[in-house]
Amino acid sequence: MISGERDRNARRIQFFSLFSGRPAASRRPSGLIADPAFSRLVAEIGACTICAPHLPLGPRPITRGRPSARLLIISQAPGKRVHDTRLSFNDRSGDRLREWLAMGRETFYDEARVAILGMAFCYPGSDGKGGDLPPRPECAPRWHARLRACFPAIELTLLVGRYAIDYYLPATRPRSMTEVIERWPDFLPELFVLPHPSWRTTRWLRDHPWFEKEALHELRIRVADALSPPPRCAPCPRR
Repeated sequence: MISGERDRNARRIQFFSLFSGRPAASRRPSGLIADPAFSRLVAEIGACTICAPHLPLGPRPITRGRPSARLLIISQAPGKRVHDTRLSFNDRSGDRLREWLAMGRETFYDEARVAILGMAFCYPGSDGKGGDLPPRPECAPRWHARLRACFPAIELTLLVGRYAIDYYLPATRPRSMTEVIERWPDFLPELFVLPHPSWRTTRWLRDHPWFEKEALHELRIRVADALSPPPRCAPCPRR
């Protein structure tokens, strides 16, 4: 038990150090990033063309979130429909993800509460087999640490799909996706690991009913807790 707890703590420290570029102990600064600084970073991301030669539809970086967000969703890369509409998870994968979270569209797209980042911010193109190409590898190392630093209020991070899990939990790479998802309690309370909610996951869900019966139940509780406003301190009694 002691060894297991030590391993979990080590993974958490590794996660937050990689994720924010800072030690885990300082991952929640007391104040929010000033809006002008955040706006400048968002504008810089919006003008990024580093992957332009490799993008069949050209660059169109898509991110969501405000500094007050309490839930962070990290997935792979925008699909074609998301590229066209400029709205994250605006497709059947998004419908399934919102079902998993027991969350309506209004809450899901409330940037003051929910931030959404891809491992790449632009549509990478089709793989010719009904799916998309992997996220471009240049994107996350260039932008994620800087952007994550603008979200100091995050209570829970969802790592959705293999690309996000491999990047932020590199020690899990030798394991299969099923093995990693089966270990979802090990990564709490900071993060929750999920398969990608694409059509390709349908058979996996049928073959692993424990995910919907056990993991999703806990996921919905954790998400609801993360989005709940912090309790207000009672006023001090007058003397």
